[in-house]
Amino acid sequence: MTTLQEVLQRLVHPALPVEAAVLAGCLGLAFALSWLIGRRHSAESVWFGRATVDGLLFALLALVFTYSAALALRMAHPVPLLRMAVPVLVSLAGIRFIARVFTVVFPKSGLARLVERLFSWLAWIAAVLWIVGLLPAVMRELDEIHLAFGTSRISLLAVVNATLSAGAVLVLALWISAAVERKVLREAVTDLSLRKVAANAVRALLLLVGLLFALSAVGVDLTAFSVLGGALGVGIGFGLQKLAANYVSGFVILFERSLRIGDTVRVDGFEGIVVDIKTRYTLIRSLAGLESIVPNEKLITERIENLSLADPRVLVTTGVTVGYDSDVEQVERLLVEAAAGCERVVADPPPAARLSNLGADGLEFKLLFWIADPQAGELGVRSAVNIRVLRALRGAGIDIPYPQRVVHVRRVPAPAA
Repeated sequence: MTTLQEVLQRLVHPALPVEAAVLAGCLGLAFALSWLIGRRHSAESVWFGRATVDGLLFALLALVFTYSAALALRMAHPVPLLRMAVPVLVSLAGIRFIARVFTVVFPKSGLARLVERLFSWLAWIAAVLWIVGLLPAVMRELDEIHLAFGTSRISLLAVVNATLSAGAVLVLALWISAAVERKVLREAVTDLSLRKVAANAVRALLLLVGLLFALSAVGVDLTAFSVLGGALGVGIGFGLQKLAANYVSGFVILFERSLRIGDTVRVDGFEGIVVDIKTRYTLIRSLAGLESIVPNEKLITERIENLSLADPRVLVTTGVTVGYDSDVEQVERLLVEAAAGCERVVADPPPAARLSNLGADGLEFKLLFWIADPQAGELGVRSAVNIRVLRALRGAGIDIPYPQRVVHVRRVPAPAA
């Protein structure tokens, strides 16, 4: 068995500088080719990464060049340094593959980062065992440890191999789905909602196919899943009716486009912008920063006000009361001019003022105007219009009355002595 001390002794040989120079040349050549090919690619690329060396292509090219150099030079003299670099580069390629795919597919997932770190530790441990020559012995020990699953017994080595194979296939499926979404769907589908549902469907389909291939590769009989599929269908039918209804409603909303990401909607008195449409629920964020999670079934079966579906323009009204001695035509003209001078008020249709009521305290007018950006809120534009109305009425000397009440005080006769 080769020990670490023996490995270090093998490194001390006359051709070590040549090996080091060859290894440096392989790494430099891999970096140069990766940089030349990927200098125009985005930082989200799995092949090139953010700094070229953290991409998958650099690790693969370095592995190919180093292994080829080891095969070519071992005829002339031993190449322990190059042979030690091969498992290191194999582990690096695996880590770069997992890390870059997870970064692209799950950019903010803490669980993905945990899986990435766990695989990195396992990969570097395997590389160290490979270098010192203990990896075959560890594999034999794992092969001798058997786990019982009912009447079947399987070695721990087979479990590890199956896990690695299934994980590699699933990560490859995630990579393909991300590439399809980025390259094909973003160019072919311009609508954000349709693109999202297409991306989710492609990812789910590829993950299912990848899982089936992985299970078949490790020797699992796929016909055994027919019973599980039937049981799952029964469970959905009886125990998960609401969940299944919300999922189906989510796809209906995305396909019908009755609601779209970015629309301003009002649900049960809660008004906000549709931020995201998940397969189970829809996320609505109000202008105050509050978020409402609405089940998709509710959006299908109940009345929802979509303020942006057909026409983004929204009618806003505000009221004002003036004295009975005021000129009605002058008041209407001042109100219309005040609304028209506000930046957010649209010119078509134009603002209008109407005498709505002969109130107890004065003439009650309603000022009606339209805005085209309801997602920015109505309170701000209503306040701006009210300020302009107040200035215009005060400038014209028009009285803005306030409620007056007459209190009658009656003398109560003193009680008889």
